[in-house]
Amino acid sequence: MNIDAHAHITGPVEYYNYFRSLSSGSGALPRPTAPDISDERIEESLVPHIAEVSEVGTDLQIVSPRPWAVPTGDRRENVVLRITQGVNDMIARCVKLHPERFVGTCAIPQAAGQPISFCIEELERCVLELGMVGLKINPDPGEGSLETPHMGDEYWYPLYEKMVELDVPALVHGGPFRFSREPELGYFVEEEAVAAWALIRSPQVFRDFPDLKIIIGHGGGYIPYQAGRGRAFRMNSQQREPEANWESFDESMRRLYYDTVLYDGEAMELLIRVVGVDRCIFGTDKPANGSVKDPVTGRALNDTKQYIDRIDWLTDEDRHAIFEGNARRIYTRMQVPAA
Repeated sequence: MNIDAHAHITGPVEYYNYFRSLSSGSGALPRPTAPDISDERIEESLVPHIAEVSEVGTDLQIVSPRPWAVPTGDRRENVVLRITQGVNDMIARCVKLHPERFVGTCAIPQAAGQPISFCIEELERCVLELGMVGLKINPDPGEGSLETPHMGDEYWYPLYEKMVELDVPALVHGGPFRFSREPELGYFVEEEAVAAWALIRSPQVFRDFPDLKIIIGHGGGYIPYQAGRGRAFRMNSQQREPEANWESFDESMRRLYYDTVLYDGEAMELLIRVVGVDRCIFGTDKPANGSVKDPVTGRALNDTKQYIDRIDWLTDEDRHAIFEGNARRIYTRMQVPAA
């Protein structure tokens, strides 16, 4: 079975018209009414999604809302919460319609300037009532305009504590952004790498939460490419502070997981070599902008299985771990029988 652990569902456009009206409203204006969307309309919106995913042999997707769906930079936490609840309910409906295709993970209502504890109630609702198996974390909810403590900071501890209690992993994924100097092409992977570096350089997090499960999106950002630089910083710390008992950089790096949303064979092979087979989770981010087809090969760039299939030193056991086993190992709430 091929389990794709990095995928997003858009859903009907009517949802987003409603969410935009929530975001743009202010003052004493009447609150917009949530649209009454039928199962048939949701099914209609899923047709091209399911067709594209089926074409590349993916059996199951672990899906979350689109990264731009929740306006985390909005200072009105009630607006952020209502939109987050709306997109999570939409994901839950999609999963209910296609339990053989989708497993749900949730967004959390991260509002710029608010403590992370604001998100706990919605996480509990999604896991305990909607049956979701994990969550998506935006490491920069201020969208570049308001600094949020890095992910190695104790600011995040209430969320980490609840994740461990519920036994749910998180996918670290960039969200909306406000500045043209950071286009989507760079912003997502940069913020995900910043989050990963923060966790790697803060080993106390995993001493305090040894069962914490975090996946860094888009192949870990630039972490695999700059692992040597990370080793240099850690070795300097070890030599400067021998009494601190610093673990090696590679030990810290391997406390995280990394998805395979990389659209290049050499990058894919580098990721697996650097972090190890047991830390790699198959992902495609399909359908999305990577769905464009390479005119040379005729295959979509986000058909990431093709790059893994070409790595000749991977064993059958390695491939099973990447395509299915590792996802089952960390998404323990996922109750899907093997194919």
